[in-house]
Amino acid sequence: MTGSSVESVDTDGAKCVASVKTKKGIEKIEADIVLSAVGVTSNIEGIGLEETGIKTEKGKIIVDDFYRTNIDGIYAIGDIVQGPALAHVASSEGIICVEKIAGLDVESLDYNNIPACTYTSPEVASVGYTEEGAREKGYDIRVGKFPFTASGKASAEGEKNGFVKLIFDARYGELLGAHMIGAGVTEMIAEIVVARKLETTGHEIIKSIHPHPTMSEAIMEAAAAAYDEVIHL
Repeated sequence: MTGSSVESVDTDGAKCVASVKTKKGIEKIEADIVLSAVGVTSNIEGIGLEETGIKTEKGKIIVDDFYRTNIDGIYAIGDIVQGPALAHVASSEGIICVEKIAGLDVESLDYNNIPACTYTSPEVASVGYTEEGAREKGYDIRVGKFPFTASGKASAEGEKNGFVKLIFDARYGELLGAHMIGAGVTEMIAEIVVARKLETTGHEIIKSIHPHPTMSEAIMEAAAAAYDEVIHL
C-alpha cells in the first residue's frame, strides 16, 4: 500500500489491528503479527573517531574510491560509509579495499550496478537506472515490458503476478536498468547485473537462448518487446 502511513496498532485483542491512512481514508488491517521496519543508522559515535581526526559528514565516514579515510592506514567500509547499507555491498567494498592495500590493480565499485532486492510476496528486484533517471542523464531510451501472465512457467506455478521491465539506450543498445516484480525475481536480477557489467546490448540478450519454461525467459522477452520483436504477447 504505497503512499500510506500506519496511524496506530491495537494489540489488545487476539489479533493485531493496524489503522492505515490511505488516499481512501483509514483502513483497518488484521494480522497475527506486525513487523515494524524502521531502517538503520550508522553507529560511529563513541568509538574514538574524534581522537583520530577521521573526517565524517552527515553521520558517515568520508572515504575515497578505495575506502581510505583521511588518516593514513585507516580504512572504512559498509554501513558507516556512503552507499547502500547492504551486506553484499559491504562484502564487495571489503574485497576491493584489501586488494588495493595488497597493491593489486583494482577497479572501484560501480554503485549504479548494485542489485536491490525486497523479499516480499511477490518479490521486487531492480538494478541500474529507472526510466526517469535515464532520461535525466540525457539518454534516449527504449523500454520493454513482459508480464508473467504470459509466462508458461509462471502459469504452471500459479505465480502470474508481476513483470520484467528493461531499459535500453536507444542509440547504442546498452542495457541501462531493470525492474522486476514476481516470484523468484531476486534470483533473476543477477543476470542483469552481469549483463550490465559486460555492457551487453538488447539484441545480445534477445539472441541469448533462455530455457523454456522458466521465469527467466521474461528477461529475453522484455528485451524483445523493447525492440518490437516479441512474439509471445
